[in-house]
Amino acid sequence: MTKNFRNIAVIGISTLGSRVLGLLRDILIFAALGASLWNSAFILAFTLPNLFRRLLGEGALSSAVVPIFTDVLKKRGTEVAFEFFNQVLLRVGVMLLATVTVGIALLALLNGLELLTGRWQLGADLSVILLPYMIFICLAAVISAGLNVIGRFAAAACTPVLLNLAIIAALGAGFLLGSREQQIVYLLCGGVLVGGLLQLALPAWDFFRQGWRPKLATESSEFVEQVWRLFLPGLMGAAILQINILVSRLLAFSLDDSSVSVLYLASRLTELPLGVFTFAIITVFFPLLANAVSDKDQKQFGASFNQGSRLILAISIPSGVGMLVLASPLIALLFNWGNFSMQDVAATMPLLAIYAIGLPFYSLATFATRGLHARKDMVTPVRIAGLCLLINLVAGYILMQFAGAAGLAAANVLAAAVQMVLLWRGLSLRVGEIRIGGFIKPLLQISAAAILMALTVVALRLLCEQVIALPSVKVMNALLIGLGVPVGAVVYFALLALFRFEDMAELKALIFRKKTGLV
Repeated sequence: MTKNFRNIAVIGISTLGSRVLGLLRDILIFAALGASLWNSAFILAFTLPNLFRRLLGEGALSSAVVPIFTDVLKKRGTEVAFEFFNQVLLRVGVMLLATVTVGIALLALLNGLELLTGRWQLGADLSVILLPYMIFICLAAVISAGLNVIGRFAAAACTPVLLNLAIIAALGAGFLLGSREQQIVYLLCGGVLVGGLLQLALPAWDFFRQGWRPKLATESSEFVEQVWRLFLPGLMGAAILQINILVSRLLAFSLDDSSVSVLYLASRLTELPLGVFTFAIITVFFPLLANAVSDKDQKQFGASFNQGSRLILAISIPSGVGMLVLASPLIALLFNWGNFSMQDVAATMPLLAIYAIGLPFYSLATFATRGLHARKDMVTPVRIAGLCLLINLVAGYILMQFAGAAGLAAANVLAAAVQMVLLWRGLSLRVGEIRIGGFIKPLLQISAAAILMALTVVALRLLCEQVIALPSVKVMNALLIGLGVPVGAVVYFALLALFRFEDMAELKALIFRKKTGLV
């Protein structure tokens, strides 16, 4: 199990670097463009290839490939496994090329016939440029899934760093050239495409080092047919989930010029704790779950899922609570630069608070979905995702009439909560070792520690604001974040240890390995 936590630390550290660079990237983008139409149109256009990345690469296709690749590798050996992988990769590449070609042609036709106007026309223009990124990132995600199965995590986890560096370089060029908003947006699109190529090259090179050799494997096999049998229903479920995101942004785009930007910003901030540990835990535990299924070891499956869930709760709950109490100084410190005004900060604050409440729901729903996928059950997540799409659509449309962008965020969290409950129920009915009652004690321990942590941070914030005189609000915000985050973390983990949290030893090992560079 020590190796598993080392892998989590590797992914966590890599993802932390990516998230920090991503945060810097977003700070620079919002400083350059603010919450303007240009920024909203770029975010909407970037949503389309990212939708397919999560839909194909990191979603249904990876979930279908990992269990089959694991089976073939264990039962038929490396040579047959790599042959099977090439068969899948060729078919995925052809499918992506066809999808991108049709998408570009359709968007060009809509613009050519002048069926889109105003901000919608701008969004379509940028989407035509960014759609090819989908090919690079989806192929990279599939190769990364193969690396994860054979125990290689670092290269795949580092790929987002390359995208962020490419975008930051493009922004730097824009600042140096004194470019206007329009020019900066097109430079951003170029940075995305270059970053996508780099994201594909790094995991492909690492996979090549492990013995994989790419070739045009046009023949099919029974294993490929198994992948498609798992992929198609999984695709429907993943499509519904990603349509949820797209629908929210399309509704926000219809509200005004800035709603897409502030919604995106709030969701990006919640992705920082998700990416550092939550997705790292899911990435490492998914192959473990698939292995347990392959070995027909129900007890090990339940033990792995229960432990992964406890670790996710131990990270996501305090992260959400921390964002709630530090929302205002956090947004102002990071993004109140250039064209991003205090009015934009005020518009983002309630959205961040809403998304922070939903953080545990998003995390656990994602992990439970992977648990069902590891058991090759693609149908249950599809049915649940369909219901959640309906909830998000209806609740989002109704709530946006009264609360604007905040209503869309609330509808998203509501749908995530329902999804989490139903997925967990579906998994617990299939695996007796997964019992909801077994999480009551750790949940109470985590919640109590998080609440006391929040009270400590609030008291510290009031003390700083009333006692310490600083030259500017920006310096005060830096002090509040600089003190609040480490003090809150120390208090939280000390309380977990005091409460004798079941997985405290694993959390300590994970933190220690982060600090020692995994030596």
